[in-house]
Amino acid sequence: MAQIKAVFFDAAGTLFETREPVGETYARFARAYGVDASADSVDAAFRRTFRDALPLAFGVGRKPEELRRLEREWWRGLVARTFVEFGEFADFEAFFNSLFEFFADPAHWVADPEALPTLRTLRERGLMLGIISNFDYRLYRILDGLGLSRWFDSITISSEAGYAKPSARLFEAALEQHRLTPAEAIHVGDSEHLDLAGASAAGIAAVLINRKLGEQVSIADRIARVSSLKATIKAVNFFDGTQARL
Repeated sequence: MAQIKAVFFDAAGTLFETREPVGETYARFARAYGVDASADSVDAAFRRTFRDALPLAFGVGRKPEELRRLEREWWRGLVARTFVEFGEFADFEAFFNSLFEFFADPAHWVADPEALPTLRTLRERGLMLGIISNFDYRLYRILDGLGLSRWFDSITISSEAGYAKPSARLFEAALEQHRLTPAEAIHVGDSEHLDLAGASAAGIAAVLINRKLGEQVSIADRIARVSSLKATIKAVNFFDGTQARL
């Protein structure tokens, strides 16, 4: 068993989340611009549209201003498709701009209370830490505002890397930054499809967080299933060979 040298984390849904459900925010902003729809129906439409969207990935070598434009256009298209069944806006551009900037503000996100203690513990063990996320440039501001940035040696986001989870290429890009082999890393996330499948495809041990599990940890075939961020420490110990049984 190779020594674990780095632990990568998904961002939204794993380290932090929105302060209010996305559907509620979208519906509240929409009402201010003449579209009345329930939060539940908007949330369902958003999740459906997000699931079917092309990857938020544009590739390396682009100028920052071009990348920012492409990211914004990607989200504009997704929001427009989300609301296509709910009627016309009095001013869609104003609605979208206000919504986009709302989610860029760290005040509208909240860190998991176990995030900082978990990151601190892993760092004190001498492990490198990184983020692998299907996100855009707003992630940097959010991490700064939540006090999380300083814990990470690398941040690999799909829009800049040109690949999105579950593609193994995004995970490989993160490994390359640290000059690691897949056996020397672990990835922690909350999505079976994006995080577990993507990490496994890249040969990286995966820790899947399901906060509905209750207090338990199970490990099989280089996949750990845990109920909380702090429980990932037990999984790291197991994969690193410092804890033989859980």
